[in-house]
Amino acid sequence: MGLASALSTSLTGLTAAEATIDVVGNNVANSNTVGFKSSEVQFATQFSQTQSLGSAPTTNSGGTNPRQIGLGVSVSEITPNFTQGTLQVSNSPSDLAIQGDGFFIAEGGAGQDLYTRNGVFKTNSANELVTTTGLRLLGFGVNSSFQVQNTTLVPITIPFGAAAVAQATSNVVLGGTLTPTGTVATTPEIIQSEVLTDGSIEVPGSTTTTIGLNPPSVVGTTVAPSAAAGAVPAGTYLYKMVYLSAGGLEGPPSAALPAITTTGTAGVDQTVSLGALPLPPAGFVSTNIYRSDNGGAFQLVGNTAGAAFNDGSAAGGAALNGNVLPAGSFSYYVTFFDSQNNTESRPTALIGPQTVSANGRIELNNIPVPSVGSTFDKVNIYRNSLNDPGTFHLLTPVSLAAGTTDYIDGASDASIAANATVNLDGPPITFKTAMADVVTRNGTNYIHVFNPNYDPNQPLNGFLPTTLDFTGQKGADGTNLTTKTFAFDNTTTVQSFMQFVQQATGIQDSSADTINPIPGQPGGSIVNSRMQFVSNIGTENAVAIGVSALDLTAGGITSGLNMNFNETQKANGESAKVDMLVYNSLGEKLNVRVTAVMEQQTGVGTTWRWFADSGDNSPTTGAAIAVGTGEFTFDANGHYQSGTNSRISIDLSLGTNTLPITMDFSQISGLAAKTSTLFVTKTDGSAPGTLSSFVVAENGLISGLFSNGVSRNLGQIRLARFANNDGLEQRGQNMFASGVNSGVPIEANPGDQGLGTLIAGAVEQSNTDVGQNLIQLITASTQYRGGARVITTVQQLLDELMNLRR
Repeated sequence: MGLASALSTSLTGLTAAEATIDVVGNNVANSNTVGFKSSEVQFATQFSQTQSLGSAPTTNSGGTNPRQIGLGVSVSEITPNFTQGTLQVSNSPSDLAIQGDGFFIAEGGAGQDLYTRNGVFKTNSANELVTTTGLRLLGFGVNSSFQVQNTTLVPITIPFGAAAVAQATSNVVLGGTLTPTGTVATTPEIIQSEVLTDGSIEVPGSTTTTIGLNPPSVVGTTVAPSAAAGAVPAGTYLYKMVYLSAGGLEGPPSAALPAITTTGTAGVDQTVSLGALPLPPAGFVSTNIYRSDNGGAFQLVGNTAGAAFNDGSAAGGAALNGNVLPAGSFSYYVTFFDSQNNTESRPTALIGPQTVSANGRIELNNIPVPSVGSTFDKVNIYRNSLNDPGTFHLLTPVSLAAGTTDYIDGASDASIAANATVNLDGPPITFKTAMADVVTRNGTNYIHVFNPNYDPNQPLNGFLPTTLDFTGQKGADGTNLTTKTFAFDNTTTVQSFMQFVQQATGIQDSSADTINPIPGQPGGSIVNSRMQFVSNIGTENAVAIGVSALDLTAGGITSGLNMNFNETQKANGESAKVDMLVYNSLGEKLNVRVTAVMEQQTGVGTTWRWFADSGDNSPTTGAAIAVGTGEFTFDANGHYQSGTNSRISIDLSLGTNTLPITMDFSQISGLAAKTSTLFVTKTDGSAPGTLSSFVVAENGLISGLFSNGVSRNLGQIRLARFANNDGLEQRGQNMFASGVNSGVPIEANPGDQGLGTLIAGAVEQSNTDVGQNLIQLITASTQYRGGARVITTVQQLLDELMNLRR
């Protein structure tokens, strides 16, 4: 029994030695495995044969001890050693080491959570961080705005080349020098268009004709006393003839007939007989006879439709209109006039020229009259003069009798020289005038500026929806502004168009700054029937509208529109400007121009007004490019003091609704310099960029650096710890799983709740102590050889026992 027991006892020793050798071999084999934790074998003795329990001391005996024979050794446990391994620097930013307690969390093949200290991670084809054996590293991910989502564990993704970010500009710092020795801005730029008139007001038709009228001929006409009854008193008399039209209009008077003297004797010469009178020409129905008594004025004494006339009048009536035209050519214009509202229409086309001989008159036939229901109550007739054929003066009278469509002109140049001249352009536009009715004059032609489809018979019928592309200019160098489009129809007014131009050129009126109103009266107005725009102060704010600034598109056809804007006042004032790029939340580039103008100069410093424009401004309505204004001051030493406003706000069509930007003017100097300058010293914001690299912080937060210099969060690495690390179940591949005696995993960010911190670009080496393990290997092999020697001895004894029967 004893020898057999010795065999089994020795066998347990061999088994224990083998276990030690196995563990030591595994430790040594993994001495270069990253994150490996070596193990140690713990043994326990086996007591299974008790020969005596011993006895307690008595009065007759001192007592005996137990007699027990051990039956060998057993492996009580194989314990992992979770002491910290040596940290070694790595050249990969995805290599991580845990300094302290804790495990990385990885997703197992079946979706279970596994734990490891091996921090060698790579990215797979899906840009996920994975272990060397392909298990995904878990942590918190980020949303589309790169905000860490502290909810559930997900695979950590490093989206190289895929993720793109942009940063909206929120701050701009300006620098430069604004010299105080320049001119204070007092005079703004003013531009005016050509004369524009309202084409909606009724225009006289061009149906008037002119006829040159010559005086009646006196050749062959006879004058003699008559014995017929009459009342002509004694005296000397002269006669003139005037043709009379059916409308009661007279032509030019004839020359005086030969003088005749009467004695006023009854039955002898109380009557004067005129014979062989010329008959009225076409267009005239009779002849008026005028008489001059004893050298006095010619007065009407009768009328005849025939070739003879007997004058028996004691005295004449209406005086003769002796006005006649000199020999030459004359032209006319006709307008309609509203005497109550003092409104006059555009004139007809030029009537004439009509040539007459000396002492003639000119007849105008078929003079147009206002339409029924019109407010016009007069027709004005204008005529030029021989000494000034380009100037047309108003004739008198200017009122036509009801139903009259003819007029005979015999007014001398001198008689009309002081009268009003014709306005060839016509009635001025107002803010309420429809754009489709705006007319400009080119010589004798009248053109509807914004209505290429104008039909004089149906002025607004068929008016096509029309657009204007407007590209204004601004500044001393005439920089082109962003093209803006204005859509209009037959109801759009001049006021709407002028508001559009003001907005598209960035002219800010006084209401733009409620604290310190903008000086002057910038904006659009109508002056002398011209569109006028007053710029903001400063040479760099001078607005210009060039010959190619406007393109009109109607019915798919585009044509240039030149409104002949000219400078009527030149801007002054020390100014500087800077053009800069800012970015919206989508990374789109937006252009902004900032100008600074010296607004005031005192003994204690200078005050400057700044204006900001952005052609990329996209308001909900309108085309405004102005995005801000304010003031800032310098003291007498040229040091920046303070400002009234430092914000601009750009309306956006994409991304966020508005882009607010803080402007910092404090870095600008007010020292005397040769010229004033502005420039951008610092700005944030960026265009879209892709992920180019990343870093992992000690707390496990992964920050990505994008190609545009922007940094964003990419994820949060989480660690886990256990109450009893020795209770973890080893799953191979440097992986552990929670065991029945490990306790539940406690998850947290690195550095929290007793967890270690992360060191990026480093790995934790195996904590195997090779020297110690070799010593353990020696002792284990010695143990093994000793146990084997015991077995050999027992075998020899058994052999001797078997030899006893021989």
